Amino acid sequence: MSDLVLDTHALIWYLEKSSKLSHAAKVAIKATLAGGAVLYVSAVSLAEILYLDEKGRLPAGTLTKVLAEMNRSDSALAEAPFVAGMVEAMARIPRDVVPDLPDRMIAGTALHLGLPLVTADSQIRAASITTIW
Repeated sequence: MSDLVLDTHALIWYLEKSSKLSHAAKVAIKATLAGGAVLYVSAVSLAEILYLDEKGRLPAGTLTKVLAEMNRSDSALAEAPFVAGMVEAMARIPRDVVPDLPDRMIAGTALHLGLPLVTADSQIRAASITTIW
């Protein structure tokens, strides 16, 4: 399996071992891990986690837990910094299909990297990028 990009909720559900993660997403993540490939986390997702944590929409300390997991020497999680090429990729994702800026940025990350995005977001899944759910 190749590398994957995880949407914010997919990352959280993966780390929590949540039943909210779809079967196809679990299989893809497991195959990625078994193949020694990388699970990319957009820097936008990290900012989104901070924002949701501050608003009380995530358990306190979620960002700290995510960063600790990413910083483990054996972690398969890697940050995908947001760069200008991702903005160019965002332009290929219609705003009327994916109107939320963080969602477009995360989708643009996957499109720029040429990787599938693991997401439950129906708007992103309707866009012209490869998704897994």
